[in-house]
Amino acid sequence: MHPQSPWRVADFRTLFTGAVLSHFATNISYVAVPLIAVAALDASPGQVGALAALSTLAFLLIGLPAGAWVDRMRQRRVLIGADLGRAVLFASVPVAWWLDGLTLSQLYAVVLLNGCATVFFDVGSQSALPQLVDHEALVQANAAMMSLMAVSNVAGRSAGGGLVQLLTAPVAVLCAAAAYLASALRLTAIRGAGLPAIPRPPTRLRTQIAEGLRHVFGNGELRALALTAALSNLGSQIINTMLPVLFYRQLDLGAGALGLYWAAGGVGLLLGARSARPVAGRFGYGRALGLAGLCLAPAGLLVPLLDRGPGLWIAGAGWVLAMFKVGMDNVLGVSLRQRMTADSLLGRMNGTFRFMLTGALAVGAAVSGLLGELVGVRATLWVGGAFLATAFLPVFLSPVRMRRELPEQQGESAVRAVQPGGVRTPRRRP
Repeated sequence: MHPQSPWRVADFRTLFTGAVLSHFATNISYVAVPLIAVAALDASPGQVGALAALSTLAFLLIGLPAGAWVDRMRQRRVLIGADLGRAVLFASVPVAWWLDGLTLSQLYAVVLLNGCATVFFDVGSQSALPQLVDHEALVQANAAMMSLMAVSNVAGRSAGGGLVQLLTAPVAVLCAAAAYLASALRLTAIRGAGLPAIPRPPTRLRTQIAEGLRHVFGNGELRALALTAALSNLGSQIINTMLPVLFYRQLDLGAGALGLYWAAGGVGLLLGARSARPVAGRFGYGRALGLAGLCLAPAGLLVPLLDRGPGLWIAGAGWVLAMFKVGMDNVLGVSLRQRMTADSLLGRMNGTFRFMLTGALAVGAAVSGLLGELVGVRATLWVGGAFLATAFLPVFLSPVRMRRELPEQQGESAVRAVQPGGVRTPRRRP
């Protein structure tokens, strides 16, 4: 094992194994919840779109303050509390089902509150990671986490589709709740990331949020990374929101086929994440992002060809290629933005990114539901494919495309640039 490998760090291994369980739960529920709405509660395309929008609306509502709160809080407690909350929320769904009292209103409430917990888990985990491993191991650590996300997309969504088909959707949701509980128990073993990255004097929440916004949108490279990722999320969510309706009602392919289709996208994510480091080593970090977008993003226009027979395979290939590009973007983009940010701004930087990226999912779901009602499912897929095909342009047209190496880690002088009068303190190591 390489001496700078993140796998030598016990806290990273703990965070990783907790994330395995958490991502597995997320992907099971990703398949099971909309299928409960469509198959059991007879939800319309607009209602399915509303359900998907509510699942990510929390990032628009509390994404920005969550970043500031995470910078003030003990990150270990944030992660554990988020997983415990998600376990309770999803456990309520099968209980209501078995009592014959499940309604769309309850599903709406569950996915909205689950989104709130996910805000804190995502921001907390991405903010904790750079504190748990050395900077030299950061890209490898991010590649491992993004590979995990991709593998969980394959295994979790395949398992979700299989569980729904074999044991019913409520049982699948109960399995997701159990996995969240197991993740919370595992994360209690983390010893680092227990405190905010850098002690700081009391500051108004509004001021801290503004510091994070200025840091991201005042930097041309960070701004381009945020815009490209947000547009990519917008396109993929427009497509994903309509897939349960298309598979279940129009193509009559069933939950298992839908789970396998989403799993194929997970294969693309995994291959992209695993290829990110060698491709960046060959072409440079920014150039790899630009080339991946130019060569692979247009494959998103193949996805609307989804149909029975050859159309299924053509659309599947386009989906895999589009997700390959997203997998590379995740590893390289996250590593770039972490290295461009001082420790004391990590929570707010990640909160700002999550506000934009997952907020785009909420907007995409709402747009998808509206378009599905007005112009039909197929036309909605073409809109999503167009966004996927052009999402790379902000990065391709920015200075990021010319960057060959990761930047030097930002010090506290960067914090003082956005926070006049800031107190310099040494970087805390776990």
